[in-house]
Amino acid sequence: MTDPPVDWRPSASLETLRLRARMLAAVRGFFAARGVLEVETPCLSAATVTDPHLHSLATRLAGGRTRYLQTSPEYAMKRLLAAGSGPIYQLARAFRDGELGRRHNPEFTLLEWYRPGFDHHRLMDEVEELVAEVAGVAGPTERLTYAEAFRAHAGVDPFADPPARLAEAARAATGGAVPDLGDDRDAWLDLLMGTVVERRLGHDRPTFVHDFPAAQAALARVRQTGPDGGPAVAERFELFVGGVELANGFHELTDAAEQRRRFEADLARRRALGLTEPPVDERFLAALAAGLPDCAGVAVGFDRLVMIAAGLGAPGGGGRVSYPPASFAASLRSRSRVSTAWRRWGMTTVPPTTSATFMASQTSSSLQPTSTQRPRW
Repeated sequence: MTDPPVDWRPSASLETLRLRARMLAAVRGFFAARGVLEVETPCLSAATVTDPHLHSLATRLAGGRTRYLQTSPEYAMKRLLAAGSGPIYQLARAFRDGELGRRHNPEFTLLEWYRPGFDHHRLMDEVEELVAEVAGVAGPTERLTYAEAFRAHAGVDPFADPPARLAEAARAATGGAVPDLGDDRDAWLDLLMGTVVERRLGHDRPTFVHDFPAAQAALARVRQTGPDGGPAVAERFELFVGGVELANGFHELTDAAEQRRRFEADLARRRALGLTEPPVDERFLAALAAGLPDCAGVAVGFDRLVMIAAGLGAPGGGGRVSYPPASFAASLRSRSRVSTAWRRWGMTTVPPTTSATFMASQTSSSLQPTSTQRPRW
């Protein structure tokens, strides 16, 4: 029996590669016109992200030293900001383990930029301008708070409803294929966002969701008094097109002590989940202590932006990058969010009802988009 022939051909057409090249040029023109400096930072670092939702790829150098491939260029870019760079952007290769599937590659391209003097609302305006100019995704956009998105698409109040009500909504939407997350409000919210809310966003027009729960702040500021005297919220946003997350932005935290506290909380969660505990980036924390300017930053999945512009929906990056990895089964875009909830209760895979059923509904959009983290991505 002979082995099947090896398919050596690139998966992307020349037409798509030319489109991608034009879009790269358009991104550079967009920022050049606005006086934003292009930078390039190292892909390898002695430290990496602590976020339990993100899994870094590590390599071992001569002499036994471990280095991590970046999940985003965020820490290095913020060190440049603290050194006085002014507004900067980068088209960077990023790497994440455990993200293989219909809309994820372990290696992908991020467009990340930072704007001193901006808050997250002003940065949303610029993101809207960029996706319209570079990918033809025209506005006006819809803008919803996190609470408004949950009330409209999941029928719950994410801040006021008890965990039992969130669990009821999750089970109703998934046919009961959810783990028992007990009274863990954050886990239920992660699950609802990844399996119910996201897939319904951005179909009629691009949709921004902003003002997330404070527990989901990551590297964003927390506003202690929410809208209308409500709960504290994180000053961050995500952009959705056709049910797919395209961008993740923050009004950036500048308090080094608070950032260290969040890193330590991340590591405690990783211990509880049985995950590895990576080294904290002390140079990044020192840069915050030295003085990060008031700024907002965002990461955009450039491969997804190309896919939207080209009308592509192939799994595993096929058709939008030259050489995707080997094919893997379809998975949720928010698998990082959802799988953490499952791991808390000793389950290692997302039940197929949650992944396959919702993926089928997500790909029905006329845009057919399919690649944040900053934890972001």
